[in-house]
Amino acid sequence: MLIGLGCDPNAHDLKQTLADYAVELGHEIKDFGSDDPLYSNTAVRVAESVVRGDVDRAVVLCGTGIGVSIASNKVKGAYCALVTDAYQAERAQLSNNANMIALGSQVTGVESAKRILATYLGATYVESPRSAPKLAEMYKYEVST
Repeated sequence: MLIGLGCDPNAHDLKQTLADYAVELGHEIKDFGSDDPLYSNTAVRVAESVVRGDVDRAVVLCGTGIGVSIASNKVKGAYCALVTDAYQAERAQLSNNANMIALGSQVTGVESAKRILATYLGATYVESPRSAPKLAEMYKYEVST
């Protein structure tokens, strides 16, 4: 799977650690960088790449993960879940078909972040009678950008 990764300068080290770990897990990485102090610029570029299908899924990072998740979700077709543990990462994919996750480098430890990444990338959404109606209802409210 081709994974997009992007962050602000605060999260550079964790992004690099996750990039290396994703490669260890057998994935390819498209690095969107970490130089822009305006996390929203990077988050939007990553989200647009996911929506276009240039990458399969993505991970965006900032200090808390909140800003990049909000910015990513402004892009029509991007579904970014802010996750803080492996269970949320799994449910982001299995229940919500999230094509992106957001992490906070100042609130998530390295080993936890690696577990979150592995869990997220290891899960695959399968439409079910429980989740499909919820997602369909959510998609109705999507606005164009």
